Amino acid sequence: MRIFQFQTATGLALVLTSAMGMASCASELTRTGASPAYLVIDSILGAQGNNSSTFGTPLFSDVQTLVDNGTAVRSAVVYNDLGQVRMRVLLKNPTTPTGPSSLNSITVNRYHVEYRRSDGRNTPGVDVPYGFDGGATFTVQGDAPTTFAFDVVRNQAKLEPPLKTLVGAGGSVFVSTIAEITFYGRDQAGNEVQVSGTLQVNFGDWADGN
Repeated sequence: MRIFQFQTATGLALVLTSAMGMASCASELTRTGASPAYLVIDSILGAQGNNSSTFGTPLFSDVQTLVDNGTAVRSAVVYNDLGQVRMRVLLKNPTTPTGPSSLNSITVNRYHVEYRRSDGRNTPGVDVPYGFDGGATFTVQGDAPTTFAFDVVRNQAKLEPPLKTLVGAGGSVFVSTIAEITFYGRDQAGNEVQVSGTLQVNFGDWADGN
């Protein structure tokens, strides 16, 4: 009788362990939405607004740029900074022989940017810029990578605290943040999908070229 009880308890433990593993796996899949496909971000890069063709990481966001206007005094200009995301579509069931179909294509329709600091001081308008929502429309088809550029730092953020307090510091004072960017969209059957990535953004009044 004792052996029977021991075997029953062991079997119950195995069932519970298996169920917990399945629940964990299911929660990870459902986190990306109900669609049979999901988005994978290959990279997120940033570019200064006054040099928008050069993307890299981290992004050194210049809160004020001095531009030569043909006079002895250069003009102060505030640029928005760009992010560039590269993403693909994959299937949750990797055994599908044909891969993602046109029905699995995902159209991204908006994104959200939130800034945070590693020291935990994250009050918007005091420690970090305000988060914001942005519009976007691009479709990611199959497992071929799709690249899309978007605003990661808005112009108005550089005219508000804490960024405007960096003007005139010559790069000796800066604010280092992590921009968390979440993209939202739907597959062609209407299932909602989302995916998040991060970009290091260092704000300062960086030196301008002559």
